[in-house]
Amino acid sequence: MDDDVVALKEMATKFIETEALPHRERWNEQKHVDREFWRTAGELGLLCASIPAEYGGGGGSHVHDLAIFQASLQLTETGFGLGNAVHSGLVAHYLLAYGTEEQKRTWLPKMASGEYIGAIAMTEPGGGSDLKALRTTAIRDGDHYVVNGSKTFITNGMQADLVILVVRTDPSAGTKGISLLVVETAGAEGFRVGRVLDKVGLKSQDTAELFFDDLRVPAANLLGEEGKGFYYAMRQLPHERLIISDGAVAVAEAALAETVRYSKQRRAFGTPLFEMQNTRFELAQCAILVRTARVFVDDCIARHLRGELDAATASMAKAHSTDVQCEVIDRCVQLFGGYGYMLEYPIARMYADARVQKIYAGANEVMRELIARSL
Repeated sequence: MDDDVVALKEMATKFIETEALPHRERWNEQKHVDREFWRTAGELGLLCASIPAEYGGGGGSHVHDLAIFQASLQLTETGFGLGNAVHSGLVAHYLLAYGTEEQKRTWLPKMASGEYIGAIAMTEPGGGSDLKALRTTAIRDGDHYVVNGSKTFITNGMQADLVILVVRTDPSAGTKGISLLVVETAGAEGFRVGRVLDKVGLKSQDTAELFFDDLRVPAANLLGEEGKGFYYAMRQLPHERLIISDGAVAVAEAALAETVRYSKQRRAFGTPLFEMQNTRFELAQCAILVRTARVFVDDCIARHLRGELDAATASMAKAHSTDVQCEVIDRCVQLFGGYGYMLEYPIARMYADARVQKIYAGANEVMRELIARSL
């Protein structure tokens, strides 16, 4: 977090406070962030910050992305915060890593400007964390692939202009028959958005079902090599899990700071809540959990920047940080008392938003299985 990154986070925080928070209730009701907001974020350099400038990005590092994501998540603006984490942190980097020069020059500038919103579609109704079980097929037919199947829980799904689709191009080849196709959704016959899902938390986050019925995708939209999709996904998952880990700790840090402020102002039995021993001990334990999680995740970020973050360590970070996030926020809600259950308070929104962190990007049970295999 050098001066440049700190300044970027401050700018992003001010932007979220002035341009996003006033619209929170409306975005919650419509279940997505306004398109114009994405374009404005692009103009300010808050999209694709870690993509090279030659492709329209900010030319920064992953740390610049994380600072922007933190700014949204710590203010409980998860619609843009998580949407941008997928758009800039994941989709753009799949394109950067595996795209041809023409693909990168065609799609990345549109993502950086906010003209295109990106999504990645892995999860299927019967698949969940098990990528090997996916059923969506893409069968080659001349200069096209014909896609059939469905996806669910897709972040940015309803608004996505560009979807990286994980498909089976050879149903008989197991994991070696999985590939990545890029779908431009505008006017795509055979592509349909289903329900925008009604979730416990993350209310302003566009999360949708996608359906593909004989959708014809140009063969030129194959991302990387045919049959390498599973390998590509496994290579990118540590990065995805690190983004989630950093966001989890950032929200836990914000929850702790919010609760310390509240407990020093709130009086009970004639004294500030903070002066009571139980409160102090609870907050001290939260501080221990948050600090140790932050140190671990920061070490993982440093490893990632050096290209040394392995899958098992990323899995440890994801499982531990999201467990810490949920535990710390739960303790904080208890200290808020009845007010902690009211959505007008940030701590209540953090509570509702946190639980899914232990599920997506690989459930924490799967993380522990991956860790165990490395022992």
